[in-house]
Amino acid sequence: MNNSVANTARLLGAGLRALLVLTVLCGVLYPLAVTGAAQALFHDKANGSEIKADGRTVGSELIGQRYDLPLRKGQQTPEPDLRWFQPRPSNGLGENSVNTQHKLLLSGATNLSGDSKELIAQVKDAKEAVIKDNSTASHKVSPSEVPADAVTSSGSGLDPHISPSYADLQVHRVAERNHVSVARVQTLVDDNTEGRTLGFMGEPRVNVLRLNIALKELTAGGGDS
Repeated sequence: MNNSVANTARLLGAGLRALLVLTVLCGVLYPLAVTGAAQALFHDKANGSEIKADGRTVGSELIGQRYDLPLRKGQQTPEPDLRWFQPRPSNGLGENSVNTQHKLLLSGATNLSGDSKELIAQVKDAKEAVIKDNSTASHKVSPSEVPADAVTSSGSGLDPHISPSYADLQVHRVAERNHVSVARVQTLVDDNTEGRTLGFMGEPRVNVLRLNIALKELTAGGGDS
């Protein structure tokens, strides 16, 4: 009986010591080591790939933003602020109806099939809006110029990038709205176009937030003056 109690006590003691050691190793030292390495080697990425402008954080290069006008009285859907480069559509965004004490933005895909009448209608409406919004007195956008990413949302609904062709499509409108030459705005697009990752993965892309920050700096500096 005494041996049984002693063995049990010994096993419990060993288990508690193992628990303590593993807690310190896996719950304290390992997270500290990983966090320290991430901060030292990948500081920007570890902190959310933040983008700063005017001395403050304005967003993340991994998450898209909307550039809309304030809602008018009785208006349900905001209109895009056409002074800025616009991102991809975010048709997958929804309203928070579960925890209504907080104002949350929900993201996701439309989950509509390729032959969905609703999706086809959305794409047609989006294409008409893109043509209308980006046509200026001196430059008319043709339907063939509208790229796919201008009228379709991404799987997350928060894609931070657009294709160079969609950015180019918006150049004349942005230049007209901001009273800047087309050449200056086109240069901004070219300077903010990223190539394929490692030279062969993915497609060339433009980060809309970074592009609009560059546009703000240009217009704040007097544009063409």
